[in-house]
Amino acid sequence: MPDFLTVLTTTDSPEKAEALARGAVEARVAACAQISQLVTSVYRWQGMVETAAEWQVLFKTTTARYPELEAYVRRNHDYDTPEVIATPVTHGSEGYLAWVVAETSPK
Repeated sequence: MPDFLTVLTTTDSPEKAEALARGAVEARVAACAQISQLVTSVYRWQGMVETAAEWQVLFKTTTARYPELEAYVRRNHDYDTPEVIATPVTHGSEGYLAWVVAETSPK
């Protein structure tokens, strides 16, 4: 079986989060995307410490599809430097992981 990843990004509205999630699933670069409720992000940007309300999007994908998923997020995100962080999945149920493979395979 291929390697698997969860990939995290954030955006500043629930509508943008859903658009990113839906587009990635429709493009088959992610099998699933979960949108978390409002989070508060504190970060340094252009020399200033900022605080912002954001929604997290967590994509489930394969390592093989990661380059296309990252390109999709960068192309469709309106942040200058969108967060795109991939974390390896070390264990998972066989059925779920087989589903991820099936849903991210180009048709």
